[in-house]
Amino acid sequence: MSLLDKDNQPLADKEALKRHIERALSVKPPSGRDVNINYRIIKSYFNPLVIGAENIPDEPCLFVGNHSLFALDGIVAAPIFLKELNRFPRALGDRILFGNQRVADQLLKSGAVLGHPDVCAALMEDGQDVLVFPGGAYEAVKPVSELYELQWQERIGFVKLAARHGYTVMPFGMVGPDEFYGHLTEGRDLLESPLGHILTRLGILNEGTRTDFLPPLPIGSLGTAFPKPQRCYLGFGDPIDLSKCKGKRLTKKRLYAIREQVAGQIEQLLKELLFTREQNKGSDSLLRRLLTL
Repeated sequence: MSLLDKDNQPLADKEALKRHIERALSVKPPSGRDVNINYRIIKSYFNPLVIGAENIPDEPCLFVGNHSLFALDGIVAAPIFLKELNRFPRALGDRILFGNQRVADQLLKSGAVLGHPDVCAALMEDGQDVLVFPGGAYEAVKPVSELYELQWQERIGFVKLAARHGYTVMPFGMVGPDEFYGHLTEGRDLLESPLGHILTRLGILNEGTRTDFLPPLPIGSLGTAFPKPQRCYLGFGDPIDLSKCKGKRLTKKRLYAIREQVAGQIEQLLKELLFTREQNKGSDSLLRRLLTL
């Protein structure tokens, strides 16, 4: 079975899901030399700027943001959350990421968990920060024409869980990771391309392949596999306190209203961050500008 098969359902077994939750709750925030080195590398290569950190409340939050191409936002956001914000949000990952046991084990060690309602509920009951990208894999494989656009479909599960547990929703936006790589071929066009026919003959792709999850064929800095050193901007909006909703069953209309409130903040943050980036372009070094062409 391929990770991209439509019927791929990792942890569908109740006992497997229970073990996953137990392991997730046992993970502690990473620390030590490796974390410090990783932070310094990220600071040097992507020069991230954090805006609005003072808006983040002390209590546990559900951080909600826009997802980037190939989910590369995590390599920048994770060390920033740890080292600059002193937070360890548990990122909810799409199920296709947990279809391989080795990959799943590594993700768990880093703090990521399966994006399942029971897993999220367990983390909230334990008072942990949680992070979710409602667009999931849809946003992680979006074409270049849809950069920095939310792809949430009709998802409201994250709002329902936050309200049920009286959590504070913390909207955030991130600019930069969507442009770490250029697109040689869009994923949605891959199956009909010569490369797609070759991958199908090799058995890597098949009739069950989720075409909506196929990533674009990327090209990095100066035509290499290395990501372009785009400067990253991470901005936080206003917290949305749902403590009064705890234990209540909200109507679908109310859930969608909260969702739109969150999405509206993120969309506004992205506009502001893109504007800030444009204003700061002159401060980028000549080398950074050449490597991000």
